[in-house]
Amino acid sequence: MPLPRPKVAFVAGCNGVSGNAIVEFLTRQPKEEWSRIVVSSRSPLKNYWQDSRVEFLAIDFLSPIDSIIQIMQPLCNEVTHAFFVAYVHTDGFLELRNANIPLFENFLTAIDTVAGESLQRVCLQTGGKHYGAHLGPVPTPLSEDMPRYEDDGLNFYYSQEDFMFKLHAERKWSWNVIRPNAIIGFTPGKNGMSEALTMALYMLVCKELGEVPRFPGNKYFYNSVDDNSFAGGLADISVWASTHEHTKNEAFNHVNGNCFVWRYFFQRIGKYFGLDIPPQEDWPESGGEGKYAHSLKMGEWAKDKKQVWETVCEKYGGSKEAFDWGTWGFFDWATGKSWPTISTMTKARKFGWHRYDDTYETWVETFKAFENAGILPRNHQIQAAASSAKSLNGVNSAKIV
Repeated sequence: MPLPRPKVAFVAGCNGVSGNAIVEFLTRQPKEEWSRIVVSSRSPLKNYWQDSRVEFLAIDFLSPIDSIIQIMQPLCNEVTHAFFVAYVHTDGFLELRNANIPLFENFLTAIDTVAGESLQRVCLQTGGKHYGAHLGPVPTPLSEDMPRYEDDGLNFYYSQEDFMFKLHAERKWSWNVIRPNAIIGFTPGKNGMSEALTMALYMLVCKELGEVPRFPGNKYFYNSVDDNSFAGGLADISVWASTHEHTKNEAFNHVNGNCFVWRYFFQRIGKYFGLDIPPQEDWPESGGEGKYAHSLKMGEWAKDKKQVWETVCEKYGGSKEAFDWGTWGFFDWATGKSWPTISTMTKARKFGWHRYDDTYETWVETFKAFENAGILPRNHQIQAAASSAKSLNGVNSAKIV
């Protein structure tokens, strides 16, 4: 009996948090299972995988389709599994739609044309915006069987799905949709939504200023439950869903499997950076009325803090450029909601995917990845310096802002 033919992956958006994680996951699988891993991005490759199976293509999926097909032709004609995690980020919903619909349509048209009969599965990553969780209160937990809301044509996830469904009806390949919530993970460069890096920049600048960080959201969300998607687990479920017969043509949520309350989680993150954050009692905006509310706007806070970050880097190491990678507007959205947005993993569990990731551990793992890459200063060096300064001064001068 002959061995199964190895699979060939194509990962569009390899420089992003999700794409980087999928490539990392695939490089840990045996060559007998995945013989080649073709990766693409609009920007130059930020990471270098020590795996001869990885082959990079510089592709802008907003380019004319004929030029995209020409670039892909030499390496992608044997692709069996295509993972789309490319994304153009902007804070405006109309601009998001106008950029991301053609981005996916060109990707799918090109890989369908080039791979032809070799293509077995297309995996599209979308997210919690599918359920309208970014707009206001929605029934929770978010589940895959929830109907679409009336989006007035603005939710590009619906357009992406519909384009895929229509083409799939004429083809032999199958599809999956994976819907994460806020993704926590590493990528060695600027990313449209990078909550962990933004949090680290905020904490370290506050520490340098001798200030205790305020939770930037509102009282309601500070005391509410939330969840995250770890990029490593997200990669795992994406590959799992796209390589099993019983999971074909199904959408799956992805979150870590546990929830947390920001009141305690924010303090715990602070402790990692050597900050003692007391419970927050002063709230300019309490939230709870189905509107966004904030105790401070991160975008405003960050405007005059780059020089402070550069001082941190000069003292302890790290990349001065990284401050420009902070996604302050996204952080405002992620913490400024006054309604819960948690998702259920029941469907994936019933289909046989049982991975669980401890959310706090995934944040620490992500911080350490940024430290190892020289993007953040190494935590132990900051802690050693702080301990030395504290013993000299005898007191901690931090104050609430």
